[in-house]
Amino acid sequence: MIKLTIDNTILMNYHMNKYSYVKGEEVMFLQIQELKKSYGSGENKTEVLRGVSFGVERGEICVLLGPSGSGKSTLLNIIGGIDTCDSGYVAINGEKTAEMSEKVLTRYRRKHLGYVFQMYNLIPNLNVKENIEVGAYLSEKPLDIDDLLKTLGLYEHRHKLPNQLSGGQQQRTSIGRAIVKNPDILLCDEPTGALDYNTSKEILKLIEDVNQKYGNTVIMVTHNDAIKNMADRVIKLRDGQIRKDFHNDVKISAMELDW
Repeated sequence: MIKLTIDNTILMNYHMNKYSYVKGEEVMFLQIQELKKSYGSGENKTEVLRGVSFGVERGEICVLLGPSGSGKSTLLNIIGGIDTCDSGYVAINGEKTAEMSEKVLTRYRRKHLGYVFQMYNLIPNLNVKENIEVGAYLSEKPLDIDDLLKTLGLYEHRHKLPNQLSGGQQQRTSIGRAIVKNPDILLCDEPTGALDYNTSKEILKLIEDVNQKYGNTVIMVTHNDAIKNMADRVIKLRDGQIRKDFHNDVKISAMELDW
């Protein structure tokens, strides 16, 4: 991976430019800077994110850990442009999402971001291949669908409707729909939350394989502490703040995880 360090004599502590430049700090593909988010007002105000900052390199798997209410899903939604922050910013490849018009942001989401949720959200009257094609329509240069179906282990099931699939097969289809447009970032919110142990490991292995084959950056929200062992980067949140932030020197394959 190529890392770019800014010459300190040229740019120092230049926080409000396109990137967040701090003396001696590397420019990251995904930069989250001092994000704050709250809901309600007055006595009913709840601070969900309280000054969250970190960066992720292109092609990394980053796992966001934390208990319910820690702010991890809100953080993921802000990264994905689904929600907005009160202050701070998200910059993806140097572009601040908050500075985009709604039209530009919508186009950016469709082109550069892929979403995988706990619920599969498949179109019930479309078969596996057709559901994945929905994602392909959003891209100027989609991946080859038949090749992707084989990577997903769904080629033999491509003509089946969602109600003819197992939960794991439906989630594979959901991942295929997200990845077919070859997004820069794959955002996964509890992708194994509705699955059993063995199927969960298969889905995590698929996410791992997709990351290695296509080089997409993966941001995955989970409450399952064991999943951190397959990540390059781990962010632990509690009460809207980062409590731990570290890289794994040695990763464990998804199929070797245990919990």
